[in-house]
Amino acid sequence: QVQLVESGGGSVQAGGSLRLSCVASGFTSSFNCMAWFRQRPGKEREEVAGADSVRNSWVYEESVRGRFTISRDSSTNTIYLQMDSLTPEDTAVYFCAARESSCSIILSMYPYWGQGTQVTVSS
Repeated sequence: QVQLVESGGGSVQAGGSLRLSCVASGFTSSFNCMAWFRQRPGKEREEVAGADSVRNSWVYEESVRGRFTISRDSSTNTIYLQMDSLTPEDTAVYFCAARESSCSIILSMYPYWGQGTQVTVSS
């Protein structure tokens, strides 16, 4: 049974930083993509960043490019999201997701999800 568990969320003031972690357990060796999504208040869930081992690339949503960094430690089945220069618009529940194929922005393509971690940025 695959499980994804996020941690590291919290409250921070604008301009601050947070580092999210997501640990995967179970049949993780086939995960070519591990990604972060977020759901902001009143909005649909969206991809924030993805670590794609098929394409050996990292993808970022435009609004976080240059501020967020995704990294992956395959030895511990963990991905991280370093979030710097946070703004109130980054306030959201952040979810970790995984799939066997390359990363996709389509939520339904991900069979595995974590429970989410809340990030709140105050002005």
